[in-house]
Amino acid sequence: MNKPPQAPLRLGIAGLGTVGVGVVKIIRQKANILAARSGRPIVITAVCARTRDKDRGVNLNDYAWEDDPVALAKRDDVDVFIELMGGHEGPAKDATEAAIAAGKDVVTANKALLAHHGQALAIAAENADRVIRFEAAVAGGIPVIKALTEGLAGNDITRVMGVMNGTCNYILTRMESAGLPYDTVFQEAADLGYLEADPNLDVGGIDAGHKLAILAAIAFGTEVSFDSVELEGIERITIEDIHQAADMGFKIKLLGVSQITGRGLEQRMSPCLVPDNSPLGQLDGGTNMVVLEGDEVGQIVLRGAGAGMGPTASAVMGDVMDIARGTRLPVFGQPAATLTAARPARSATPAPYYLRLSLEDKPGALAKIATILGETGISIDRMRQYGHDEPSAPVLIVTHKTTRDSLDTALAAIAKTAVTTSAPVALRIETV
Repeated sequence: MNKPPQAPLRLGIAGLGTVGVGVVKIIRQKANILAARSGRPIVITAVCARTRDKDRGVNLNDYAWEDDPVALAKRDDVDVFIELMGGHEGPAKDATEAAIAAGKDVVTANKALLAHHGQALAIAAENADRVIRFEAAVAGGIPVIKALTEGLAGNDITRVMGVMNGTCNYILTRMESAGLPYDTVFQEAADLGYLEADPNLDVGGIDAGHKLAILAAIAFGTEVSFDSVELEGIERITIEDIHQAADMGFKIKLLGVSQITGRGLEQRMSPCLVPDNSPLGQLDGGTNMVVLEGDEVGQIVLRGAGAGMGPTASAVMGDVMDIARGTRLPVFGQPAATLTAARPARSATPAPYYLRLSLEDKPGALAKIATILGETGISIDRMRQYGHDEPSAPVLIVTHKTTRDSLDTALAAIAKTAVTTSAPVALRIETV
């Protein structure tokens, strides 16, 4: 029995940057296959951006234009509001709230918006019987949100971790492959357009921290809590750190790790050493990888492009297709009212650490460091003092397993000795 044809699903797109233009191209070029796969035509009725006359390389003449994204969100001929503007305040937040209030479903790629306001937006959407879909907000083209909310819904998730910022991974792998210092590769990434307008969003770990907070909420049934993510960027990683890690069989990655324990919800985004033969260790360039661990399924590794026009627009369209097919899920995989406010907790799982210190080149300096570590209960696995031409002496220490709290106690005591010439670099050696 043939079903009667369904009315078109009408889209309003706010934001015509790289991703927005990618979505327009997919809809214009693949209209027939999208209709066949969703069971109804998918059309754009209106668009919005800061600049109307800019040449974006795609024909926009068929669509109504709105200068105000809030007005776009309220249009009667828009069923789904696609928010691709970015930012967690201002137009993106105002327009998303207006769309929900006007009875529209929302698709967004805005990880900052969800990390800061996800709980409130989810409650508003679910109270209005609307959905918010955001596959494109985390790891670009990798379908990790769908994996957590649907494919792994029968699991208790035990750990989420991954490399979730392609720019940082590009910088770290480029430093290693070319033997270049951080500042040189940072500028190279800026010249290539890889960095955000505020580079600290990338290299400071904030962008990746937004993504980790979203994944943790879905994985562990908790309210999104970006403020509880421990953040440390890659700015202090040197080419010497890269070389020393390689000599020990490790790679340095900006790694996000989240798990829930009896102590609370652990969320940290920081540079770590990972085995060079592990999936994370072999991840090069701007690629992202997310590792999900569940009690039933074991370990799942998802790898793919974390940014760019095609991959991110593909993720947006995956969400649009689900809405077109009638798939409707709570925003974070379960009703927002059932999400718990988790207690933030630091990781208590012992691990070895890599320490790089710069010491005053005078007798007894190294002995003071060793004494402090011993008094804090931290044993040294290996230690190396390498050649130098400066008044300070570079020292590398790898500890046996210890907790971060014990390490921080030791580092605070070391700072009081005045034998260091700069702040130590401490990197966890992560088992993956």
